Amino acid sequence: MTVDLPPPGGGEDRARGGAEITIASVTLLADPDGTLYWPEQDLLAVADLHLEKGSSFARRGVLLPPYDTAATLTRLAQSIARFQPKTVVTLGDNFHDGEGAWRMADGDRAMLKSSQRGRDWIWITGNHDPEPADGIGGQFAASVAVGPLTFRHEPSRGAADGEIAGHLHPLARVAQRGRAVSRRCFAADGRRMVMPAFGSYTGGLNIRDRAFAGLFERSTFIAHMLGERRLYAIAAGRCLAD
Repeated sequence: MTVDLPPPGGGEDRARGGAEITIASVTLLADPDGTLYWPEQDLLAVADLHLEKGSSFARRGVLLPPYDTAATLTRLAQSIARFQPKTVVTLGDNFHDGEGAWRMADGDRAMLKSSQRGRDWIWITGNHDPEPADGIGGQFAASVAVGPLTFRHEPSRGAADGEIAGHLHPLARVAQRGRAVSRRCFAADGRRMVMPAFGSYTGGLNIRDRAFAGLFERSTFIAHMLGERRLYAIAAGRCLAD
């Protein structure tokens, strides 16, 4: 299989080519930046920010450039400015560890507060940050149910119609002109969705990994791969394993 994908990257002026994805009879708009917009509820969802991952690694002696939080929040602010949502829901692992909120630079904290201004902001707790954090605004919840959809961090096992989750950092690989190309993706089958990780320092897990086994209906499981200007829908069974 050959799929033509544009190179990663792109500026603020790039054309937007979001794709409509239906989950539990609800039509959602998946954006090439990795965010998910629900027009009916004016709600924007984003998964796995992993803010302050660089500083978390630095505390353990692994030095990474300390700019991941600023880069992640800048991209999120751009998405919020474009959609102007009434509500933002973050799907857990918002910080890379439980003390990440305390390590935020003043400028990053101000950027976050600016993005929160005038809208509801719900932090779903994750396995990296299971407890609410002080001083970052918003509300905290283990999960959020809105109509037929439920937003949570980890995908549940068993029946989960209408579930929107993160945690697994889905990534798909395809053949492109004789070489393998890997991209983050929305993984969905009409019943549930696992969103791509949004954080600048987050990696990905191949959707052919055993961690995804049993989550989706095989016949309708689609990887919506993030391109520069649009999403590329590829049947999961046609994607490459590692």
